[in-house]
Amino acid sequence: MTVHIGAKPGDIAETVLLPGDPYRARWAAETFLKDARLVNEVRGMLGFTGTWKGRPVTIHGTGMGMPSLSIYVNELIRDYGAKTLIRIGSAGGMQEHVKVRDVVLAMSASTLSTPSRGIFRELNFAPTADFGLLKAAWEAGSGTGVGLHAGTIYSSDVFYDERPDLNEQLRRHGVLCVEMEAAELYTLAARYNRRALAVLTISDHLLTHEALPAADREKSFGDMVEIALTAAFA
Repeated sequence: MTVHIGAKPGDIAETVLLPGDPYRARWAAETFLKDARLVNEVRGMLGFTGTWKGRPVTIHGTGMGMPSLSIYVNELIRDYGAKTLIRIGSAGGMQEHVKVRDVVLAMSASTLSTPSRGIFRELNFAPTADFGLLKAAWEAGSGTGVGLHAGTIYSSDVFYDERPDLNEQLRRHGVLCVEMEAAELYTLAARYNRRALAVLTISDHLLTHEALPAADREKSFGDMVEIALTAAFA
């Protein structure tokens, strides 16, 4: 038990899926896991553990933004022994060929700042995904009919962005989408020698202003969860 996670020893699996929204964690656990049970609800941040095809899996919310994710991932790794951590979340498309409902596998994550920035000082550390997970996720998603992309993403530390000039440069340099957590997840995975990947569903688009209708979100997010689970145990 930690300050932010009330799970008992043995309650957290070595493989953890990390949606930002705790209610999405509950939906994913009820939809994809067998015998899912609630293992954490401290501060309303829900975590569930069950099995997928006989393998133990925990699905735990992280909240919004890198500071919140940093708290949960640090504790999941240090105190509960998590070894494979896969973010499953939504993102905003930044390239014309990246469509709403597509899935993006984040090879690397650029950012202005993360909670780990103070460690590196003047160094611009480049956090990346685990290659084995990335390869397995690409193979898992390639046969599904889902629009699939792999490349660099942008982890923003604000939701209401006021930097159209920065967005233009990110698009110019091929950044596929924007979200708010992956860069810190990858940095912590590197620090603790763990496997990490971000699998992201494009729920809205910065160029077209299209947004995924609420009724379609579960099906689209389901593709993302299936890819993540398959990759975790490939």
